[in-house]
Amino acid sequence: MFRILALETSELTGSVAAAADGKVLAELHLDPQQRSAQSLAPAIHSLLELVGWQPCDIRLLAVTLGPGSFTGLRVGVATAKVFAYAAGAEVLGISTLEAIAAAVPNEVAALSVAVDAQRGDVVAQQFRRESAGWLEAVGIAALVPLEDWLAGLPPGFAVSGPVLKKWTDPLPSGVTMLDRAFWRPTAANVARLAYRDYLAGRRDDLWNLLPLYSRPSAAEEKLRR
Repeated sequence: MFRILALETSELTGSVAAAADGKVLAELHLDPQQRSAQSLAPAIHSLLELVGWQPCDIRLLAVTLGPGSFTGLRVGVATAKVFAYAAGAEVLGISTLEAIAAAVPNEVAALSVAVDAQRGDVVAQQFRRESAGWLEAVGIAALVPLEDWLAGLPPGFAVSGPVLKKWTDPLPSGVTMLDRAFWRPTAANVARLAYRDYLAGRRDDLWNLLPLYSRPSAAEEKLRR
């Protein structure tokens, strides 16, 4: 049995999930009243007890790499790497945008996903439904102003992502906003994507796996100036 422990800490409401052979067995949400640095380890402990696993049973640690919260991504990636090293497991990073796209209904054929990059900007990426049923990325994720992201979408696209909480104006003609239930990434979908990618032969190096930030932190930008 191929056991996966998946971590999602790119947003304020993170989660952890356990999956076996691609099937999600359980998912727990992190305490929204605590920082992920406080809540992640207890949630992992509770999850392993729930499914009856020992750390050494886990074959793969899957974790969202970003874009997303600076602190949350650092905590999630560092935890995944330490756990994988201690348990003798492999590690695989998953795009936050791809994890959001994996949740949308099957009838959505063209999708654009965006997360908040602060200062009025978003990191956005487009996806299209492939013959295998997955929404596959088209091009690379881009940092753009929120208004430009929505204004540039062609008719027929649906939009998703947590940044939509900030948008109150009408969408461009022909563009559909998905229900709020599909806006955020989940550890369950991180696990599903990791299993798919692992079977396809994708691997990440434990020592070189790093978060994918949307932009330098404010402190880094200040230092450069």
